[in-house]
Amino acid sequence: MSDAEQPIDGGAPDEGDDEFEPIQVFPEAEEMDLRPGADDCYKCSTCDTNCPVAAVDDEFPGPKFQGPEQWRLKRQDDHDIDDSVMKCSNCMRCDSACPSSVPLSQMHNTARGEYVEQTMSKLSREYLRNRMLANYRRFAPLGATFPRTANFVLGLSITKWLGEKTLGITSERELPAFATETFREWWEKRGGNAASKRRAQDAREKRGGNAASKRRAQDAREKRGDNAASKRRGESNQPSEDKRIAYFHGCYSNYNTPEVGKALVRVYERFGYEVLVPDQHCSGTPMFANGMLEDARRAAETNVAELADAIENGADIIASCSSCSMSIRQEYPELFDFEGTEDVSANTWDAVEYLRVHEDLEAELEGTSVGAEFDDFVYHAPCHSRNQGLNGQTIEVMDAIDGIDVHDVGDSCSGISGTYGWKAENYETSMKIGEEMFEHMADADARTGLTECPTCSMQMEHGTGYEITHTLEVLEAALVGDSSETDG
Repeated sequence: MSDAEQPIDGGAPDEGDDEFEPIQVFPEAEEMDLRPGADDCYKCSTCDTNCPVAAVDDEFPGPKFQGPEQWRLKRQDDHDIDDSVMKCSNCMRCDSACPSSVPLSQMHNTARGEYVEQTMSKLSREYLRNRMLANYRRFAPLGATFPRTANFVLGLSITKWLGEKTLGITSERELPAFATETFREWWEKRGGNAASKRRAQDAREKRGGNAASKRRAQDAREKRGDNAASKRRGESNQPSEDKRIAYFHGCYSNYNTPEVGKALVRVYERFGYEVLVPDQHCSGTPMFANGMLEDARRAAETNVAELADAIENGADIIASCSSCSMSIRQEYPELFDFEGTEDVSANTWDAVEYLRVHEDLEAELEGTSVGAEFDDFVYHAPCHSRNQGLNGQTIEVMDAIDGIDVHDVGDSCSGISGTYGWKAENYETSMKIGEEMFEHMADADARTGLTECPTCSMQMEHGTGYEITHTLEVLEAALVGDSSETDG
């Protein structure tokens, strides 16, 4: 923390700056020198005023110090990374807040990686705890093999007490339950890609083929005055000719909430899309947040290779978790240079965003209802959705369904930010950040939550006791109906 209080020279770099060598977090990467980004910062402090951690923690110096100011310090002398970088929750709000497009989260990720690699003891409780939280995918298969036993043991008070005393994982939260059948087990049992291909072909014939689909999508875009997401990405609005997608389900949908993955498959097949489910590792989001960049690099290398193959086979990449899509779209090309990384980033979409761009989703939803299965909702847009410019889409889509009202709880952060709120030392801060969201949820005339982020869902449930639903589950209820009939 001491470095946070040091005066920083915020002036423009002088000619002597050229004598400093670029900082290479990854020796093999040639473009990891972030000095130009640091020079773009003119200290307006907009990032600090938008940081949810700085708003409730007076000891946290904020993203401006964690980013450009630390990079400036590093080129003045051999300066160590300040340990306060581990208090950053990695919500990435500073990225979208910065008026100068300073790559703040990229700086934070590289700083955390350098701090963990060079300063943190590999035998410390903090390192072991963070490594475990960041590598949930390594441990989840064991729990998923014996889900009932695992859920019983993890639900015991003594287990949570031991978790806090030995690892520093807060005992205040309920550990997420494992599903009795993973998404991938369900997918294989259902017939895998071959079954999806047949269902997609049947759906396309019923809908009049690809030409009719393209006309509907074009009509929808013209009615909306083009699509902001496509304009932002500068891409064609046309899906692959084969109407084929590759689903990046992530860890949580596979091991804990397979109903989200099932909903995505059924909704996309309803629109005539053949679904592929490629091999995949963790998106890397919890690894970036904990400075485990080598773990993230290994996961990303596998994901890029598998997803690039899917793109080569005519598929677009679809994610149901906003943090997974954020990681693949933004963090992969910022931090890694594997062959195909840029292509995978450019062809990755949020699940609802893709349907809005390539199909007339709102028109399809008009006149539909969800019966008694769902009631009105309070909706929280995850920070990682906001960073992708997707914060308004769920409200607009839900408005097209008869009989439900969705109340937006505002732009506050939920506070949990992946693994951040699971650490005992961050729990109180996490709950303080979430207070505004909890209050807005309580004030709204609804008692069921709605969001696209698994850990935001945990925080919403923890802070209010509400049941939380994923947007795709509501779309499934409205567009597909009784899923047992479609899968029979």
